[in-house]
Amino acid sequence: MIRALTKEMELQKDYLHGESIETVYFGGGTPSLLTVEETGLLFHAIFQHFQITPGAEISFECNPEDLTGSKLAGLHKLGINRLSIGIQSFHDEQLKFLHRSHDKKTAVETFYRARHAGFDNINIDLIYGLPASGHEPWEENLKQAVKMSPEHISAYCLTIEPKTVFGNWISKGKLILPDEDFAARQLEMTMELLDAAGYDHYEISNFARPGFYARHNTAYWLHKKYLGIGPGAHSFDGRSRQFNIRNNHKYLRAIKKETVPCEKEILSVKDKANEFLMTGLRTKWGCDLNKLQTEYKYDLRNKTSEKIKWLVSRDYLQLKNNTLQLTRKGKLLADQITADLFWV
Repeated sequence: MIRALTKEMELQKDYLHGESIETVYFGGGTPSLLTVEETGLLFHAIFQHFQITPGAEISFECNPEDLTGSKLAGLHKLGINRLSIGIQSFHDEQLKFLHRSHDKKTAVETFYRARHAGFDNINIDLIYGLPASGHEPWEENLKQAVKMSPEHISAYCLTIEPKTVFGNWISKGKLILPDEDFAARQLEMTMELLDAAGYDHYEISNFARPGFYARHNTAYWLHKKYLGIGPGAHSFDGRSRQFNIRNNHKYLRAIKKETVPCEKEILSVKDKANEFLMTGLRTKWGCDLNKLQTEYKYDLRNKTSEKIKWLVSRDYLQLKNNTLQLTRKGKLLADQITADLFWV
């Protein structure tokens, strides 16, 4: 697979037309299963085929149980300067429910081991909306996270895909998830507690200390171009999206024949407008209505003016300097509000 990934980099080296790359992200799977040597081979290929900006953010997604002290030291020496650790919960029973291999002790020890290895930019992932009799476990998760003081915290609501073990359990009535109000209250708790701890809520699911926004993810939200490498990877060149096949064997066969196994979707003006609206509203910067009109041909103010006025009057949205932003109350209903404002 390493050979195939490096070969795809060679095949895709002109996808971004020679533009300098400001962020690199090892993720979308379990890259922490790779050895330091294997990661180094990928690292070398990236710098061989692409122009990487000095001081680029280079992130590495990992599971707590995969990170020994020597491995962390090796990754840091390679040039990885940001870790994203998939902790998910500090409650052992919740980790068992999520089928995670680590426990709370391992998660906490791994975090401090990463600090000792020299990492001064660490994100931890947490999941809320998990089955529980009350909100105490989530509050304890947040307090434990704040105690550790990572630079960044990503908090995602539990989602269940239909064709998974959990999806089958739900369809058979073996698993009942908390309702939307339960999850919304936990998002409220997250905003309140992390705001008090000095974290900036700069995107619906993301909180950061000043100066530590995830530059890679922010590029997605600001509609910038990007290239994804590997099975299931997505790419965006400004006007079309590209989706690599997910099947590993088919991917490897295609790369061996020096072809990139992908499908391409040319985005319509309406598609681009709705993506710009959706990603903008999810962030603290909001959606620039002037840019939405001039670059994406969607005059939101005229087409949905009454709806916007209604949402503003009920404190779901605020309009400042032609920029539309969700309020704290609006963030609890972000998907619904965005859907109501889409160009249809």
